[in-house]
Amino acid sequence: MRKYSVIIPVYNRPDELQELLACLSTQSYKNFEVIIVEDGSKIKADTVVEAFKNLLDIHYYYKENGGQGFARNTGFEKASGDYFILLDSDALIEPDYLSIVDTKLNQEYVDLYGGPDTDHPSFSPIQKAISYSMTSFFTTGGIRGRKNNMGGTFHPRSFNMGLSRAVWERTGGFLTSRMGEDILFSIAALRLGFKSTLIPEAFIYHKRRTQFAQFFRQLKFFGRARINIARFYPDELKLVHTFPLLFTVGVCSIPFWFFIFKPIFFLGLAGLAIYVVLLFIDAVKTTKSPEVAGLSVIAAFVQLFGYGVGFIQEGWTRIWEKKSHRETGAAIEYPS
Repeated sequence: MRKYSVIIPVYNRPDELQELLACLSTQSYKNFEVIIVEDGSKIKADTVVEAFKNLLDIHYYYKENGGQGFARNTGFEKASGDYFILLDSDALIEPDYLSIVDTKLNQEYVDLYGGPDTDHPSFSPIQKAISYSMTSFFTTGGIRGRKNNMGGTFHPRSFNMGLSRAVWERTGGFLTSRMGEDILFSIAALRLGFKSTLIPEAFIYHKRRTQFAQFFRQLKFFGRARINIARFYPDELKLVHTFPLLFTVGVCSIPFWFFIFKPIFFLGLAGLAIYVVLLFIDAVKTTKSPEVAGLSVIAAFVQLFGYGVGFIQEGWTRIWEKKSHRETGAAIEYPS
């Protein structure tokens, strides 16, 4: 049996970690260990880990804060498994998650896989709205967690990612600790010739943020990360990545057109109204809840504006810095 090492970086989230460990303790596939890397948390999870000592083959390590990428690297170094699985601490999984992954790898082995994320029935309306927004055609083009990932090559994300020991040994782990570190890692592995795939059935319930202000800060960080990825791989910056920027600038410019050229003002308002109506209708169909659909409209605007602002901010920095500049992955607190 293949042995898996489940690696979970943690930063000030003991309660969420406890729920994830409870999920892991019910897995039907048993040949795995759990590596917890506490990344300089002020609120430690050591007592939570201790409570699962008799239920899981679990190992706890504490390091100074350096960001999630480097925390995962520590996990790689400590792991004894043949295949590593990365999960965020705010994830929940079904009891057959590991069995699904193992069956898939036995049928068609790949060195790199990713799974989608979705919402759980117990999540709050805001969490469900944010989940819809992050996977909707009207915000991301519907490519997140799907095989038609841009360019036809699936780039696994670290909230739900698996990789062979060979991938770690060849790549050396995460090059940076933040700012798109997981996409950079996937690109590096793919360019070394490793194959990746999406395992749709190996999904997680992703808790995400619980407030729109937190969601805005997170998406602003994502927008900055997309520019950072271009520092390492300029060809990975696609036209589609500018959509939130164009949306943000376009919406913010609508009021000014009233004083410049009113036909464009009214055309812009009409276009925005159509977008909101289509978004709401699709959200109702997807979530089966008018309340969640209404919140989904707000979440979509928060997502696009947050990403757009971050994209502009980091893009402006990129314009004026030396082109040889690379992110160092310096210590950073996770975006809350």
